Amino acid sequence: MSTVVLSHSGVTAEDVIAVARHDATVTISEEAMAGVARVRSHIDELAHSDTPAYGISTGFGALANRHIPTELRTQLQKSLIRSHSAGMGPAVEREVVRALMFLRAKTLASGRTGIRPVVLQTMVDVLNAGITPVVREFGSLGCSGDLAPLSHCALVLMGEGEAAGPDGVLRPVPELLAEAGITPVELAEKEGLALVNGTDGMLGMLLMAIADLRDLLTTADITAALSVEGLLGTDQVFLPELHAALRPHPGQAASAENMLRVLADSPIVASHRVGDDRVQDAYSLRCAPQVAGAARDTVDHAFLVATRELAAAIDNPVVLPDGRVSSNGNFHGAPVAYVLDFLAVVSADVASMAERRTDRMLDPARSHGLPAFLAGDPGVDSGLMIAQYTQAGLVSDSKRLAVPASVDSIPSSAMQEDHVSMGWHAARKLRRSVENLRRVLAIELVTAARAIDMRTALSGGKLVPGPAGAAVLGVLRQSVQGPGSDRFLSPELEEADRLVGSGAIRAAAETATGPLN
Repeated sequence: MSTVVLSHSGVTAEDVIAVARHDATVTISEEAMAGVARVRSHIDELAHSDTPAYGISTGFGALANRHIPTELRTQLQKSLIRSHSAGMGPAVEREVVRALMFLRAKTLASGRTGIRPVVLQTMVDVLNAGITPVVREFGSLGCSGDLAPLSHCALVLMGEGEAAGPDGVLRPVPELLAEAGITPVELAEKEGLALVNGTDGMLGMLLMAIADLRDLLTTADITAALSVEGLLGTDQVFLPELHAALRPHPGQAASAENMLRVLADSPIVASHRVGDDRVQDAYSLRCAPQVAGAARDTVDHAFLVATRELAAAIDNPVVLPDGRVSSNGNFHGAPVAYVLDFLAVVSADVASMAERRTDRMLDPARSHGLPAFLAGDPGVDSGLMIAQYTQAGLVSDSKRLAVPASVDSIPSSAMQEDHVSMGWHAARKLRRSVENLRRVLAIELVTAARAIDMRTALSGGKLVPGPAGAAVLGVLRQSVQGPGSDRFLSPELEEADRLVGSGAIRAAAETATGPLN
């Protein structure tokens, strides 16, 4: 198991993935702990001052004008966390909660929030113990931070709320903490705000979606190339001189190169370079690098935004390097929300193009000699007819999910928070869209593989895929059958989905092509 260190230099996207998905151990550098303690001493001074300071000796949000006497300030912090733990709906995924907590710990370690070292250490201890607070689907508006999700996590640090142990079983929080040797924290001035004022949930989901999309876009190049083979398409439109020089979008050139390499030395492609009367392939084949490439470039832009957000220390108020404690609006999630929405558009469009290739392979009027629906005995058998229905349903769902969340805003907190980002909602729908894309590519994979197998059989074994295609089919055929009479199809589609998601399909292609873009 790897170890990730929280320090003043921040963390990387890879660190977030390691903690969220692979249970990497988190440690805190001595320098970071010293900085946290130093800034806390300044907060203690303000707490005992006669001058009101927001979040330290006042109420919150629309109640910020009320001065809170010293003897009620601990209760103020407890009340903040309890009242803000107001989420509803199903629990979100474990990896989302772990990313959210790790990113909040990253900001706490920056020395800009004013918390005590014990609070940071307790959050890290909960992560390392594999304790996962229950965070509900609804509760964040993506402004003033992901308030409810972060509050549900903070509540567990206090020994309250709901949480699951390392085995995923819900158990009483005091029992889980005691078993891990963790003492619940008694929050002091400012600490409640510091635990909940961040874009950590939406940022964590953005980073994981970027990682997933980068893998899936490479897989999309592979499945598109297999569809080109299945449909007797040409590889000449993927030549490098048509891309980087003529239209210098880096993503387009990368996707075209991937497809050309997957199609290299393909007897199927070579078979119709002479005597083929078709002038051009359909857009879903010919323009695949333009669409997947634009998606790649959009993901790169989203990653730029994510890395900037990773470098941020978001809290309100925030402690500046000169010691001033300043109110601000950096908790507004607009920068993250916009790219989350943009990626949902990208995911839907790549899926849409893949579905069009699938439909083309199933239609005898457009598949260039393949049986209807790639059925063993068309009429008696329906082949992959309904698999395409499933794919179309996934694409339709993704199109609805592509409607932006960030253009919506419902005022809250008695009109104090009169414009919000809805970034959490943008992130939640993007996660579903990425899952849809993975399943769509799995169905294209199954369809293209069957089309290639049938093409080989119809040619008496002469028309076979290239080395990369053969490697992919070899992996797929270990657990997913080839052409034949109709059978229970759902398990095969689920298995193809697992292979796509695990990276096995990409790895298989790369045994022939070398590392793909």
